[in-house]
Amino acid sequence: MHNLKRVILLIETSREFGRELLRGIARYSRLNGPWSFYREPGDLKSAIPRLTNWNADGIIMRNTVISHELLKLKLPTILALHEKTRPPHLPAILTDASAIARLAAEHLLNRGLNEFAFCGFDKLIWSNERKIFFKQILEDAGYEVNIYKKPSDKKFNSWDNEQYFMTEWLKQLPKPVGILACNDDRAQHVLEACKSAGLHVPEEVAVLGVDNDSILCSISDPPLSSIALNVEPAGYAAADLLNRMMNGEPIQGQEIIATATHVVKRQSTDVLSINDSNLVNAIRYIKQNAKNKISVNNVVAQTYLSRRSLEEKFRKILYRTINEEIKRVRVEQITQVLIESNLSISEITSLFNFTDAEHISRYFKKEKGLGLREFRKLHRKS
Repeated sequence: MHNLKRVILLIETSREFGRELLRGIARYSRLNGPWSFYREPGDLKSAIPRLTNWNADGIIMRNTVISHELLKLKLPTILALHEKTRPPHLPAILTDASAIARLAAEHLLNRGLNEFAFCGFDKLIWSNERKIFFKQILEDAGYEVNIYKKPSDKKFNSWDNEQYFMTEWLKQLPKPVGILACNDDRAQHVLEACKSAGLHVPEEVAVLGVDNDSILCSISDPPLSSIALNVEPAGYAAADLLNRMMNGEPIQGQEIIATATHVVKRQSTDVLSINDSNLVNAIRYIKQNAKNKISVNNVVAQTYLSRRSLEEKFRKILYRTINEEIKRVRVEQITQVLIESNLSISEITSLFNFTDAEHISRYFKKEKGLGLREFRKLHRKS
């Protein structure tokens, strides 16, 4: 019988990101272990004195709890990055800021918005990375991005004190505006500040978060749209890497990436800010009928315009042809069903009125680079 490996887990369970990491680690343990875990349900740092005598074989932890006591143990360690501090030799779990920013920009642009802003945490590296990519993507498309800057005075570390400052920032933004918050917690701050400012969400301010924390998104008012990340597979990959390290394999500095999968749309971005009734009718028709085999002529028939005139409007405002918009919306809806439902590939094929599974897989792969089964396996929670 193999020796039972003892693994310290200093990962929070109060947020979706931490819970999904732990699910992935637990799945690896069930399939390849079992492992014995030490997990502290309260303050992560308070557990450190007790852990030094636990005779652990490895650690997966937030880099916020790095301490000399833990480093002196010289155990195989993987960090889930939250702050800048990171010994360069330790492998780390990161998020793909570029993919997050791209999905956010596309989603807000598809709402017909022309004004954009970003609200994050200035001192957190992952927040700043998302800000930089979001700003760059939109500036490359010809738009400006208003960046929220929290005052440096320590009194603003309290949300009660900061809320007034954020409220004033929101008031002076041009409207309607689409705001990417660095995560769901920060998005909830933006929603509360909108209430204080008397601003309507999503009509005046569309708010998008990151992490798709189901609890936070549900209790937000209105319910929060958020970018989902495939954190559970990253947890599984981290456990696999740690296992190799505990078996003596020399590994240093490797990065495990939790990528963005899709936007989970809720009321906070449920707006179409386009002052053209023909274009609005066309876009609405595509969204409502994307599961059917609709043609460009079907879309044109919903307007009072010629095909040429409508194509010009699509290119000018959405930067896409009508057919490209049909494909985009169909693939977006297929993606959502793949990740969020238990429907079989055969059932999804029928739902979207494709002739067979091979046909829909080719259609999907052309846009996403992966077939249906591969995409579901990579991105879906276990």
